[in-house]
Amino acid sequence: MRVEIWADVVCGWAHIGKRRLEKALASWEGEPVEVVWRPYQIDPSAPARAVPMADLLRDPMADEALRACAPGLSPMENRARVAEVAAAEGLGEQWGSGWRAGTLEAHRLIALAYERGGAELQDRVVERVLRAHFVDVQDISDLAVLTAIATEAGLAEEAGYTGEPSLETLPGAELVRELLLVGKAKGVRTSPTIVANGLALEGAQPPEALREFLEDAARHTPRHLPAEVERLRYAESLLDQRDPLGALTLLRPLMEEHGGDRGVRLLAARAYFASAQLNRARTALESLVSESPDDSYARHLLGRTLQRQGRHEEAASHLTLAAVMTPDYATG
Repeated sequence: MRVEIWADVVCGWAHIGKRRLEKALASWEGEPVEVVWRPYQIDPSAPARAVPMADLLRDPMADEALRACAPGLSPMENRARVAEVAAAEGLGEQWGSGWRAGTLEAHRLIALAYERGGAELQDRVVERVLRAHFVDVQDISDLAVLTAIATEAGLAEEAGYTGEPSLETLPGAELVRELLLVGKAKGVRTSPTIVANGLALEGAQPPEALREFLEDAARHTPRHLPAEVERLRYAESLLDQRDPLGALTLLRPLMEEHGGDRGVRLLAARAYFASAQLNRARTALESLVSESPDDSYARHLLGRTLQRQGRHEEAASHLTLAAVMTPDYATG
């Protein structure tokens, strides 16, 4: 059974959750479990160059955001509370983040570790990244820190830590971006979120609760869909969440491999329309309407696209026909 942990490595509860899951699995007697770490970002706006956490805690805007994470507690009180829980889990008395650090680089290394060496290698890399951030108080956005971790894990050359690397050119960067979108499409909204056999559990739950979750997941048989169908559904979810550019990112491989599929083309046209790429939307929709003149939805969307382009006479004919075929569109 595969257990996915969607988490950010600057999230203290992710470190605590890792230890609690390890305790839950220590006495697990069910089917073999593979634990895979997936990326999530609790602070996507973190600067490329990390800043000391002490500076962040003095920022009034940051203070307000941090208070929202723990209502009723100041950021300092919340940090102390989480540190106490971490110490109780055996993570050390001197535990706590010292930097507000971007995590895309760390996530890239973690994803690459799984691709190159599987769950065991990935677990070792995750453990080292978490220790660097919370115990050694290092800046895990610093390439020197990640290079040391990659070297120790035997991944330095494969991870591309030579010359002057950047996230745009290093292997694994595109994979991380896609995984972040997949997590969003799946509804992952907090760190950590544990997913197994289609079931999800949020937060760093106690080992007993984690064991119960694993038992429930082991009894659950999810419906397995072809990878292409699953990707299409993730893209639809992102479009429903008003992320058309994310939807197009996930659609790109489908458009390359299944460019003739009507469902793929229509979803792409919707994403083009939603992201104001109106020429692309019009081209795609004109082709769809030409092939299936009775497709009222494609015709209606083509009419709306033409409207937005200021081509009102052309738009009117399509909108009128669409409303005749589907009266609801008369008021849409």
